[in-house]
Amino acid sequence: MKKKLKIVADQNVPFLKGALESVAEIHYFPGREIGPGQIRDADALIIRTRTRCDRTLLENSKVKFIATATIGYDHIDTGYCANRLIRWQNAPGCNSSSVEQYILSSLLVLAEKFNFKLWNMNIGIIGVGHVGSKVKRIAELLGMKILLNDPPREREEGPGEFVKLKQLLSVADIVTLHVPLNMNGEDKTYHMADRSFFQSIRKKVHFVNTSRGEVVDTNALKEAIDRKSLASVVLDVWENEPDIDKGLLDLVDIATPHIAGYSLDGKANGTRMSVYALDWFFNLGLKNWKPENIPIPEKTDFHIDAEGKDIQNVLNESILKTYNVMEDDQRLRKSLHTFEQQRADYPLRREYGTYTVHLINDHSGIGEIIEKLGFNLKRENGRMKDEMLVK
Repeated sequence: MKKKLKIVADQNVPFLKGALESVAEIHYFPGREIGPGQIRDADALIIRTRTRCDRTLLENSKVKFIATATIGYDHIDTGYCANRLIRWQNAPGCNSSSVEQYILSSLLVLAEKFNFKLWNMNIGIIGVGHVGSKVKRIAELLGMKILLNDPPREREEGPGEFVKLKQLLSVADIVTLHVPLNMNGEDKTYHMADRSFFQSIRKKVHFVNTSRGEVVDTNALKEAIDRKSLASVVLDVWENEPDIDKGLLDLVDIATPHIAGYSLDGKANGTRMSVYALDWFFNLGLKNWKPENIPIPEKTDFHIDAEGKDIQNVLNESILKTYNVMEDDQRLRKSLHTFEQQRADYPLRREYGTYTVHLINDHSGIGEIIEKLGFNLKRENGRMKDEMLVK
C-alpha cells in the first residue's frame, strides 16, 4: 500500500484546513513552533514568514518540498535547499492588491491630516515588482508624478522609466518601499534606508515601508524623525518583529502589525497558490481547488453623492469605508504585546471588488477612476434620499 503523503502546515494559513486531508496526512502547528521534531517524517511544509526554513530545521528531515503562502521568501534558506535538492515555491503577487489597498488608505489619511492633494505630489516607488507595480497603477489613476527605482529591472530592461535612487530621493514628496529583503549581493536591501539614505532624502517627505522591517535601519529612521527631516512615517513592518521598538512606534504617524497584505482575498490567493504548488510537485489531483465561502462584510453597498466633490473627496468616502488603516493603527498602539495575536486574529477585510459604489451626480467622470480601482460601480442621478445619507 502506498504511503500517504505527510504535510506539516502553519495552522494560521487561512482556508487550508480541509483542502488536503483527502490526499495527505496533514498536521497543523503555530508557525513559530514548527521545529525539527514536528517535521522529521514530513514530505512537505506549508508555511508563512514565521517559520525559518534552514539547516537547523531541515537537516535531519525528509522534506522534499516547501510552499510558503507569502510573496516574500527570505525566511527560506534557498542555498541550503538547493544543496539538499529541496524544492520550494512562494506565492508571488498573491496579496499585491491588498497592499495596494493599504497604501491608498494610508495616503488618503495622510492627505487629510497634512492637507495636500495627491495629484500635486511626486511619489517615489522603490521596488517595482508585483506590489510596486500596483502602487504605480493607483498613482497613475490619481494623476501623481511617478519616479521608479528598481536596479534589477533596470539592468534587464534598460534605463527607460527608471531613475537612480539619489535622484528619486531628491525629488519625491512620498517615498514608498516595495523591495525584497536581500542580506547581501549586488542588490542588497538590508538597511537600504540607512543614515546616508535619510540624509539624501528631500526634506519633509512622507515615508512608507510595507516591504520588510530589516530594509530600514531603525536608529537611522529615529534620527531622521528627530531631525524633522520627514513629514510623516507609515510603518507596517519592523525590525525584530514582534518585539518592535516602542520608541519608534511612538514617533510614527501610522503603525500596523505587518498586515498590509492581510485582506481575505490576498490570503486566499496565497493559500490557493500553495495548494497548486503542492499539486504540481506531488500530482495530487487538486488543479481545480479554490478556497470557498470567503466571508463578506455585512455592508457591501455605499451611496456617494459626487456633487461638488473632487476625486479625493469621493475616494475618502469610498476607500475609507471599505478599509480604514487607522483602525489597525489604534489596535496596535493599545496592545503592543499582542502583535502576533493581532495578525492571527486579523479582522475581516475584503478588497474593492467585493463592494458596489452607487455614485450619484457624477458630472466629471470620477466614476471611471472608482471603477478602474476595482469597485463595482452604479451611476445614479438626482438627490440622495435621506435614508441613503445616514447609511
